This record gives sequence, structure tokens and C-alpha cells, in this order.
Amino acid sequence: MMTRQAFAFMAAAACGVAAAVQAEPLTVFFGTGGAPAKGIYRASFDTQTGKLGPAELAAEIGGPGFLALHPDGSMLYAVADGEGGQGVTGYRIGRDGALTPFTASPTGDGQACHVEVHPSGRFLLTAQYGGGSVALFPLDGEGRLGAATLQEHPAPGSGVVAGRQKAPHPHCCRFSPDGRYALVPDLGLDGIVIYRVDAAAQTVVRHGFAKAPPGAGPRHMRFSTDGRFIYLLNELSLAVSAYAWDAAAGTARLLATTPTLSEAVKAGEAHNSGAEILTHPGGRFLYTSNRGHDSVTVFRAEPATAALEAVQVQPVRGAFPRNINLSPDGGWLLAAGADSGTVAVHKVDPETGRLTYQTRNVIQVPAPICVLFARVPQK
Repeated sequence: MMTRQAFAFMAAAACGVAAAVQAEPLTVFFGTGGAPAKGIYRASFDTQTGKLGPAELAAEIGGPGFLALHPDGSMLYAVADGEGGQGVTGYRIGRDGALTPFTASPTGDGQACHVEVHPSGRFLLTAQYGGGSVALFPLDGEGRLGAATLQEHPAPGSGVVAGRQKAPHPHCCRFSPDGRYALVPDLGLDGIVIYRVDAAAQTVVRHGFAKAPPGAGPRHMRFSTDGRFIYLLNELSLAVSAYAWDAAAGTARLLATTPTLSEAVKAGEAHNSGAEILTHPGGRFLYTSNRGHDSVTVFRAEPATAALEAVQVQPVRGAFPRNINLSPDGGWLLAAGADSGTVAVHKVDPETGRLTYQTRNVIQVPAPICVLFARVPQK
């Protein structure tokens, strides 16, 4: 049975945060992609000082690109090339973050790029960017994976950006705060596909679609801490689209779109793409990572309207930040440089949300592309 404390932490931890907890030692797991990475890595993190310990291999497996925790905190799921092919592998978390594999199941549609466990713990979803689908894996009472059921996103794509939007490309799976809906940003379709959830039956059914600006290329999204708004990060346009969320109807209404970088700044780079978005647990700040410029944009968010104002563009002290994460207390931001093989620690100012890099607080992790905080049993 999941405790209220465990649920609050788990909702905060899966490659992002939504709630604050008391400062304490944590374990950070790193999903990786590409050579020379060998699998999932782990490191200790001191929430009092922000000190990130050296990384060590926690589980050897091919391409564990994204990670998610079970709501009870005792299991970790990775999209990876595991038993049976490309799919999901589940691990039991032991003392000091030891990982023991206990279940695996293929997607049936190739490699997944994202995974999220429903708050009920009864199933999880993965997004297959290349396959253009969402896979639902039922979970039994012990967290074991059942056979996947696929939901195909409709073709063709919007076609606005040549070479990127010819077909559907689901990129992320999120659940509404009440767990009644699943939302899947699709880079190829230029919008968010919305599914209605039946947790008891372990099913999802297509419910609606929220349009993004043409050519925006939706990638990842977050809900505001009060659940009234959605913040959608658009990979291709490097902009955040804010939506008003109607929890009763399961619909989203576009309010405004705000760039993460100016056109002048983007013109100075050979490549530009948005990667990750986070909401601060205090509800007043938002963070996005910019690949190419290799920075994090800090926004001040107006809680009543979802209006955004960029207040800082902070260098990540690494290259190609595919993933960033806030500690569950909101005091620290970890930036993973996929190309530099580094993870750097930045301190968050609680009054302004601005970031300060912590000198010499950077560790080596091979090809890190997901950062996941977890509370694990200690020695």
C-alpha cells in the first residue's frame, strides 16, 4: 500500500518535480544513451550542501534513455533494449540504490523515448517517437509488466517543418493531476493527444487534441502546481506554450507562447532545440533546457494567469542538455550534458528562481539523458 508521503515524493521525482520534501540524502539515477555508456548509473546527493557524489554503474543494460519510479518508491522502470527486445525493464530498488531486474516486456513498436507510471500504480505508458505510438503496459500487484497494448497516432504529421513533421512523433507521456487523463505531446502532429484513463480497467481511450502553434514541434510538458495550467515545451520553435486546463472536461485551451531564447541568440548557433521543462514546486518558476546554446532558461510564472517572463539564461556547464531536474525540495537543479558526459549542479534562489553554478560540483556520467531523484534504503 502506498503511503501519502511516498506518493508525494514519487510524483515529484520522475525526471521532474511537483512537491517539496524535507532535506535529506538522496540517490540520483541517470538514464543514458549511446557510447560509452553501459546502462543506468547512480550517485548520492546531499540536499543540504548540494554535493553530488561520483557516479557508478547501477545496472548494465542497453540504451536506458528514460526512467520512472513506481508510486510506492520501491521500483524503477527504464525504457531500454532489454529482455525480449526494445521495451521496458523493471528493477527493484535495494539498499543504497542497488537495482535488481525482475520484469521486462517489449513495446511491440520499437524503441521508446519516454515512460511514466500512472499514480494508481496499475499501469505505465511509453511514447515511441519513431513508431508513432503510445504503449500501455498493465502492472500487477507486484509491479510486473504485462503485454503492451498500442495506441497509434494518426498520420500524416503537420508537415510544417520539412524532415521533422512528416509523421506523428509522440515524445512524452504525462498524467493529469487527478489521474483521469493521459496527455502525449506529439512533435510531428503539432499538438497534445489527450486520452481518457480507466485505471481500474488499465486502459486509455482517445479523448481529444490540443493544438500547438504550427511548426512548434511539441516535446515535453508539465502541469502547474495547482493543476490549472499546462506548460508545453516546443522542441523546434524553442518556445513554451501555456494552456488553461479544464480538469472536468479534459480539454486544454492555448493562452500564449513565449520563446526560450531570442532570435538573435539562436542565430549564433549551428543547432537549436528545446529538450526539457520543469515546474518549480513553489509554483512561481519554470525551467527549460536549450540544446545548442547549452543553457537553461529561467522563467517567472504568474500563478493566476500562467504568463511567463524570462529572467535568466544560465549556461549549463556542459554540452547538449537533453535533461535537467530539480531536487524534490526545489533547492537545486542538475543539468545533464549528453555530449560532454557531465552532470553539473546549480543552486536555486528561492526568492527569484535564478540559478548559480556550484564551482567544481560537476561529475562525469557517460552520455546522460535522464536525471531521476529517488529516496532509497540506506545502509
